[in-house]
Amino acid sequence: VVVLSVRVHPSLLRAIFNVDPDEVRALIFKKEDVNVQDNEKRTPLHAAAYLGDAEIIELLILSGARVNAKDNKWLTPLHRAVASCSEDAVSVLLKHSADVNARDKNWQTPLHVAASNKAVRCAEALVPLLSNVNVSDRAGRTALHHAAFSGHVEMVKLLLSRGANINAFDKKDRRAIHWAAYMGKTVVILGYLYIRMHTQTYIDPLSDVVVNELIEAGACVNQVNERGFSALHFASSSRQGALCQELLLANGAHVNLRSKDGKTPLHMAAAHGRFSRSQALIQNGAEIDCEDKSRNSALHIAARYGHELIITALINHGADMTKRGIHGMFPLHLAALSGFSDCCRKLLSSGFDIDTADDFGRTCLHAAAAGGNLECLNLLLNTGADFNRKDQFGRTPLHYASANCNYQCVFALVGSGASINELDQRGCSPLHYAAAADTDGKCVEYLLRNNADLGVRDRQGYSAVHYASAYGHTFCLELVGTNTMPLKNLMDTSGTDILSNSENQAPVSPLHLAAYHGHCGALEVLLSSLLDVDVRSPEGRTPLSLACSRGHQECVSLLIHHGASPMARDFTHKRTAIHAASMNGHSECLRLLMGHNDQHISVDVQDTNGQTPLMLAVLSGHTECVYSLLSQGASVEARDRWGRTALHRGAVTGQEECVEALLQRGASVCVRDIRGRSPIHLASACGRVGALGALLQATSTSHAHTHLTDNQGYTPLHWACYNGYDACVEVLLDQEAFRKIQGNSFSPLHCAVMNDNEGVAEMLIDSLGAAIVNTTDSKGRTPLHAAAFSDHVECVSLLLSHGAQANMVDTHTHSTPLMMAALNGQTNAVEVLVSSAKADLTLQDNSRNTALHLACSKGHETSALLILEKISDRNLINCTNAALQTPLHVAARNGLTVVVQELLGKGASVLAVDENGYTPALACAPNRDVADCLALILNSMMPTSPMVTIAALPALSLTRTVINHHPSSNHISKGVAFDTPPPLRPDHASYCRPDRPLSSVSADDEIIDSDSETY
Repeated sequence: VVVLSVRVHPSLLRAIFNVDPDEVRALIFKKEDVNVQDNEKRTPLHAAAYLGDAEIIELLILSGARVNAKDNKWLTPLHRAVASCSEDAVSVLLKHSADVNARDKNWQTPLHVAASNKAVRCAEALVPLLSNVNVSDRAGRTALHHAAFSGHVEMVKLLLSRGANINAFDKKDRRAIHWAAYMGKTVVILGYLYIRMHTQTYIDPLSDVVVNELIEAGACVNQVNERGFSALHFASSSRQGALCQELLLANGAHVNLRSKDGKTPLHMAAAHGRFSRSQALIQNGAEIDCEDKSRNSALHIAARYGHELIITALINHGADMTKRGIHGMFPLHLAALSGFSDCCRKLLSSGFDIDTADDFGRTCLHAAAAGGNLECLNLLLNTGADFNRKDQFGRTPLHYASANCNYQCVFALVGSGASINELDQRGCSPLHYAAAADTDGKCVEYLLRNNADLGVRDRQGYSAVHYASAYGHTFCLELVGTNTMPLKNLMDTSGTDILSNSENQAPVSPLHLAAYHGHCGALEVLLSSLLDVDVRSPEGRTPLSLACSRGHQECVSLLIHHGASPMARDFTHKRTAIHAASMNGHSECLRLLMGHNDQHISVDVQDTNGQTPLMLAVLSGHTECVYSLLSQGASVEARDRWGRTALHRGAVTGQEECVEALLQRGASVCVRDIRGRSPIHLASACGRVGALGALLQATSTSHAHTHLTDNQGYTPLHWACYNGYDACVEVLLDQEAFRKIQGNSFSPLHCAVMNDNEGVAEMLIDSLGAAIVNTTDSKGRTPLHAAAFSDHVECVSLLLSHGAQANMVDTHTHSTPLMMAALNGQTNAVEVLVSSAKADLTLQDNSRNTALHLACSKGHETSALLILEKISDRNLINCTNAALQTPLHVAARNGLTVVVQELLGKGASVLAVDENGYTPALACAPNRDVADCLALILNSMMPTSPMVTIAALPALSLTRTVINHHPSSNHISKGVAFDTPPPLRPDHASYCRPDRPLSSVSADDEIIDSDSETY
């Protein structure tokens, strides 16, 4: 569709706006485009619908005009026709299948538009075609909300009669009645109540009691929004809600209903000064002293907003004037703080102690001083308020008046005898606060004229000069300089001698504060009185360094003009102002420093770590600073304590512009740090593909070999693969030098699969060939070993699909990938290797352990079971390691119950003995001594059993006492005598009788005694 301006092709639109159907018909006959759009995507049909001309609408639609075309606000012609309240136009559009559910960008349907514009007849045409009249717009409002907001009673009645949900709420939980009450639409509320009454089919219309009960029980009068406000809250606060309030109260609205913040309708009336409505609420039982969540009563609220009439009404109805509200303040506190003197007079008549404090120890006089109303202040002073009373912070009313620059209050308090040099808990006098807040200097001047002490310091050592400097109050500083103590003399004790041992010394000087905050005017006043412009902070920072770090150009220029040294170093990092400007990216400050010709400027000055300004600028990516430093001859080859150059930093951060600038200045790509890593290594390791491309492009082929490996033999390709940076790997593989496996034998493929970088691994195999899947590292381990060790199943599968040998053993421990996975409990890798790769389960490592031994040795039950599932050979089940232990020995030793059960089920021998002569049963013992004891006991219990023979006992472990314990034994072997053991149970209960060897017990024998003991 061609988008045209009305001014370009006005013919059809002019005819439509002239309401000339014949001209429209003629233009259509001449093939005029009926779907042409203006610059707001409105079609001729939109224009006709706007005008409500049914005949022209019919002509356009029959000529191919799109009936549901949307403009740039997604309004359709039906929206336009409804907004114009044109019933005929709506009828024609509906006849031609106009979409009644079409939504504009605010999700409003034509019914929403009809409700807003009181298009009742249009709504009557729309409603029968709608499945739901409660559709909400983007704000959650239904058509009923819009009708209520606009006060269209007839529309409200229509919607309610067609099933509109009277209690539907928008996204802020506001019902339609809230909007009606808020806008003061009394007739609408009457309509609600009428509908509410007559839609209860079981109500007797003549029963007033029943009607009232239903209204009180219904949501229509006491429903609340998301903040807990009811319709009565809105009616009590709005400008036009008096009649609404009367109606709601008459129909049972809850007069003391509290919102989520605890406010009642009386609070709302008090806040907005609705006197008559507050009266009505009180007469209908409103609780006078009801508190909100801030502990404020309606009297507090009225005092806060200065509504004298409401205060009078509340007091007359018994409001408690000594009730504490927010922070324990009285209504008088709030009236004084807000500066309402008439309200203060009303509240003073109660006769309570005027010096009663709030939760922070502040009296009403403190509040009046902070509020700044002289009339309130004088009223309280004349009533006898204590002007030297301190709050819990040690502040008097004069502190508050000074802090708020209330000159008249300062004047009145000082004139009343307030102590001018009183200190609070922070050690601040009124002069400190005035210096921090007074922009025009009037309060400071008055305090100085009345002997305020300029030399007083707070607990941190700051004087009034520090405060004025920190806030940039030039007038205050000038006043100080012209007062009794010259500014120069004052400055000598205000932090310039920072290395002195004075207990009351400030951490920094006023000069530092002015420079740090960029107050050039204050700085100029201070500089005119100072000798040492390079005064140091405890860390050794100069004002120039601070100004440069914050980028205050005017301050930097002013400081340099007064002789500040750009080369002064701090005490901690040994950095200069040049470092500060460079690392924070303030190129203009840097230019000012470089343009200072009065002294030698070293652009390559190094900090304690050997970093130059250029390095710091590159590290932070401040390109403009990099260009400035390079233009001043900064060295691109300078190295820090780790042997890294600025180019290393550019590679790490990926600042391509900085890297390009450095390379153009001849920075070497091949330079290596103390770990042998070049910028190419770092760019690859950090995934900075743009910087990597620039570095590789700058590398000459003759020097290609010099930067391939670091001190550990790793190449950039190793690092990129290890960290999984596909793009960097792709760039590196495009270089001939990286298409051959070199460097550390732990290859890039090892690195990739070790960290589960499957995409990188696949890229390597595709580029370098499938042969690399079986390359080995210095310990003879393949990439499959690495993938199995880390349990990266996708990588294991990838390697196997490209011919990785599942049974390759390493040269270090003679382990296969399966053994590594089993030893580390990597269940997923074990499953793939035993199922898909058919790994050889008979292979043994240097200690003759099979994969099953290894899985059992570390308690990896699931891995052991996966391996066992593939074993059917009894010989493999009973295979022994170097210590002659079978898997059953190892599993029993580690308490793997399910594995032991499976091993026994597959024929594992319970009589196999290890190198210590222990059977699997004895292997369960925690140490050899316990095993020996257990063997003695078992042999004593079952002398004829082949399970435990006396030969199994290490002779050296038997003491002389044991050997000689039974000299007359009938059972002697190797000089050890045993008595015939007594029966443990009656014959019917024991399955371990001496005449019934354990080996002869069949699986079918039943143990009858449930209390039997087993071993």
